Amino acid sequence: MNYLELFKGIPPEIATLLTAMIPIAENRIAIPVALGVYKMSVWQAIFWASIGDVIATIFIVYSLDRIYSFMSNRANFIDKTFDWFFSRAERKFAKKYEKWGEIALLLFVAVPLPITGAWTGSIASFIFGIKPWRALLFISLGVIISSCIVALASLGFINFL
Repeated sequence: MNYLELFKGIPPEIATLLTAMIPIAENRIAIPVALGVYKMSVWQAIFWASIGDVIATIFIVYSLDRIYSFMSNRANFIDKTFDWFFSRAERKFAKKYEKWGEIALLLFVAVPLPITGAWTGSIASFIFGIKPWRALLFISLGVIISSCIVALASLGFINFL
């Protein structure tokens, strides 16, 4: 089953929002698909992709501590998986956070590259003990910037190669 079949029959706005909620895909996939396949306007694509990313962020920043506590006490392999993922996020973000504080979180999320984005930023905010409401603010701003960058790149205004 391909991506488009998965969302067949769903309104394009909801499909874009749901795509943006998927880890790794986020707005890096949602916006090009919204522009190219669904023929949305740039502003619609940015809006729906950003909303999807922010919804995922809300869930993560407000529930990760409870999920981590519950899961790490239940199974050793889950604890090791969390530790691996957390150490990876910490390696990517630690020096930036020490230098720039919460602005580093915004910038980290704003750069639309693999292993950056709202999901990893949310996990980094948990690791570094950033209050959820502050993390949500900085991650959301980063998501909006990232969405604009992805839209400009999708339209050919920015070339990464």
